[in-house]
Amino acid sequence: MSRHHEKQEGLCENVDEETQSFVFNQTMLRIKDPKISLDFYTRIIGMKLYRKLDFPEMKFTLYFLAMPNDVDDKNVPDNDDSRTTWTFNQRAMLELTHNWGTEDDNNFKYHDGNKEPQGFGHIGFSVPDVYKASERFEKLGVNFVKRPDDGKMKGLAFITDPDGYWIEILQANMIEKSTTEGE
Repeated sequence: MSRHHEKQEGLCENVDEETQSFVFNQTMLRIKDPKISLDFYTRIIGMKLYRKLDFPEMKFTLYFLAMPNDVDDKNVPDNDDSRTTWTFNQRAMLELTHNWGTEDDNNFKYHDGNKEPQGFGHIGFSVPDVYKASERFEKLGVNFVKRPDDGKMKGLAFITDPDGYWIEILQANMIEKSTTEGE
């Protein structure tokens, strides 16, 4: 019996027990201006900042955010060192990296990964109702790449953050809903 839930060439069937305590902890995005990006991710998306780490000798700051329901939000340590360890033990954190000075350069821009050459694509958030979430984003003036009923893939949206990174907004049951409605 396969350890995977799908079949696909290239999957490893042997479990290396040493990897079973690994935690997928973070995805990192570089940001131009922390004031603008932190406002977007905390006000527009609803994330919470759990840890900020400054590295003055290398002139950058790391901001670790998460959705409160995705982490052990009730047991966040007050002590900075303990909170750092706690942060690196959580799942699904977003690390925003700010290289100092980029906010002062009007011409500075990061590659979003969706223009040539393509690479990184997007991060994603699951919401209870993609249409209500999209209405809220619209009212807040968020930039859309795709609205829920645009294109062939209905029921999911793509917005951009202040640095142009794409964010998929999806409703977890939307694909199941559309396939069962056709029966």
